[in-house]
Amino acid sequence: MKIIPKINITVTAILLLVISFASCRVFTSAKNTESEKIIYPSPPDTARIQFLTSISSSEDISGKQSKFKKFIFGEEKPLQILKPFGVYFGEGKIYVCDIALKALEIIDLKNNKFDLFKPSGKGVLKLPLGCFVDGSGNIYVADGNRRQIIIFDKNGKYINAFGETKNYKPTAVFVADGKIWAANVKNHAVHVYDKKTCKFLFKFPQANVSKNAYLNQPVFLNVTENEVFVSDFGDFKIKIYDKKGKYLRSVGTYGKLPGQFTRPKGIATDKDGNLFVADAAFENVQMFNSKGKLLMHFGGPGGGKGNMSLPAGIFVNYDDLDYFEKFTDSDYNLKYLIIVTNQYGPEKLGIYGRIELKNGK
Repeated sequence: MKIIPKINITVTAILLLVISFASCRVFTSAKNTESEKIIYPSPPDTARIQFLTSISSSEDISGKQSKFKKFIFGEEKPLQILKPFGVYFGEGKIYVCDIALKALEIIDLKNNKFDLFKPSGKGVLKLPLGCFVDGSGNIYVADGNRRQIIIFDKNGKYINAFGETKNYKPTAVFVADGKIWAANVKNHAVHVYDKKTCKFLFKFPQANVSKNAYLNQPVFLNVTENEVFVSDFGDFKIKIYDKKGKYLRSVGTYGKLPGQFTRPKGIATDKDGNLFVADAAFENVQMFNSKGKLLMHFGGPGGGKGNMSLPAGIFVNYDDLDYFEKFTDSDYNLKYLIIVTNQYGPEKLGIYGRIELKNGK
């Protein structure tokens, strides 16, 4: 009979204990405590948005490495988000386009994992600006330097890449209605492709359109049930089209007053038709109703909690509230989440919540 030395039993037990603790760990970011709730607008007005917390490195997901784990496994340097741009948030995972690392950070909140997705070969990323994940878990990346949309399966395996050789620099991608929608900043248009075949279908606006319909520098887009919202960085407006590319209306003008834009970037909408616009110059997010009326803004310049530093991407999430409800003010219910990327500053991903008083006011 083979006898296992006692020292091996001890080491094995220790390793199993460490692994057990790691697998049971819960998302532990605690950058915003009960005593420092940050809400917008400030009292005495009724709060509508609350800054919940932020994520900037793997330590915000799994916590700092313990001395015990450092002794057993050696020192592990935390993974840092460097320069985030586009973002997608769904099914318990946050996908971040990091243009400094030429990679995606994939944050798995359910399993407390923070991975750097940096493929090689056919799937290599050169300037990942926008990303989207479809219902099958396939990942779509708009790469400005490759001039392509690159597709990976849910396990990160390369599937396909497509694009155009001239006047093509995709900055954002969205998948809806069996189509792939891409903002092309070089050709002043949104290009639409068949999801199954990746073949080009049409683009909009067409040539010789009105000044209002023309896209100067389309950098972000958002597709809803009936409309396509495009952030026109070069014309300081958010332009809205129907799904055939017909121009409908716009939100905002150039200027420094509330409701105006100077450097509009990321856009998102909620289920009520409200529009969120991140402005890199104002370093805030403005919220408009479905008719384009300014409702409020949140964020602001500076290094304090809840503030923003060159914000870029934004995404609205209704399905993963459980991970962030513990940060919500006890007097409020959390309706949905708003995630904003900051290209500079200490807090690279700001997580905000749309909140409502529990008494329904």
